[in-house]
Amino acid sequence: MGNDFFIINGKKISRRDFLKLTGVAGGAMILGNPAHVFGQEKKRISIATGGMGGVYFVMGGGIASLATKYAGVEAAAEVTAASVDNCKLLGAKKADFGFVMGDSGYDAYKGLGHFKGKPIPLRTVTVLYPNLMHVVTVEGKGIKKVSDLKGKRVSTGAPGSGTEVKALRVLEAAGINVDRDIKRDRLGASESAGALKDGKIDAYFWDGGVPTSSVLDLAASPGIKMVLISHDELIPKMIEKYGPVYYKSVIPKKVYTGIEYDTQVAAVGNLLMCHQDLDENIVYNVLKAIFDHLKELAAIHKEALNINLTDGASNKAVPYHKGAQKFFKERGFNVPV
Repeated sequence: MGNDFFIINGKKISRRDFLKLTGVAGGAMILGNPAHVFGQEKKRISIATGGMGGVYFVMGGGIASLATKYAGVEAAAEVTAASVDNCKLLGAKKADFGFVMGDSGYDAYKGLGHFKGKPIPLRTVTVLYPNLMHVVTVEGKGIKKVSDLKGKRVSTGAPGSGTEVKALRVLEAAGINVDRDIKRDRLGASESAGALKDGKIDAYFWDGGVPTSSVLDLAASPGIKMVLISHDELIPKMIEKYGPVYYKSVIPKKVYTGIEYDTQVAAVGNLLMCHQDLDENIVYNVLKAIFDHLKELAAIHKEALNINLTDGASNKAVPYHKGAQKFFKERGFNVPV
């Protein structure tokens, strides 16, 4: 590998940045020519994750690493715009597994929202960990609740992301019209944090695991006093309109530097999903690799400490893949297919 640059998802990336990324993701990244990286001929699979500043990307790299080590496949983690796009990639069979927020997965399966009239034959592989909605601002903006975002410049998440879907529902529940009442940007996790730090936006939404690296970095930045906004009072309205996919949770105090209070937020389960036609043995073996080696996954990101069989088998909204049914049945759990 004598090149100064590598190609990931059609973009040039420097050797130094590549080494950083593969160090985080267990070395499981998509390259321009993976045959030069992997010595053995195994079934190659891809896992659609999210942006580089979010938990999906790191956790997806960890799962790809476990699958490559223990599931008899060559797995690679793809950088994507996250949930909505991941559903579309799975539907088009351009990815084998995808990280998907429960609300986006339900909409895709039922043909609602972004997928209106075009249901996708997705299946649940497992429930992973909860996504908690971060409404992030800084001191001095006069923002103490979501309704205070009126008239402000706000990032609602990357286009095609689950963050965007949920952010719009939180704003709607607070009585804010996203087209009239705010100046809207649509940035990913890292880009949103950078824009807030630089004073280009007043607040942003990020729905992800705790802690999220880009939020950690923002909170720890010199001269920045980050603020997280509670919004649990909006959850009943969200459930009333969009179904029982949301629930109340807490971002504990001191997870992020300078946050000395618990933040009451809307949570949704994160799912690992696939197309209904994906090979049963691959699904079974990948699940086995994950649950038999959770300590290894937690060493890559501690959100894996929240992954367990009981929650994994708990999704009632979207049926499970047959390979997942076989796995969970062996572990004593019956799941809908």
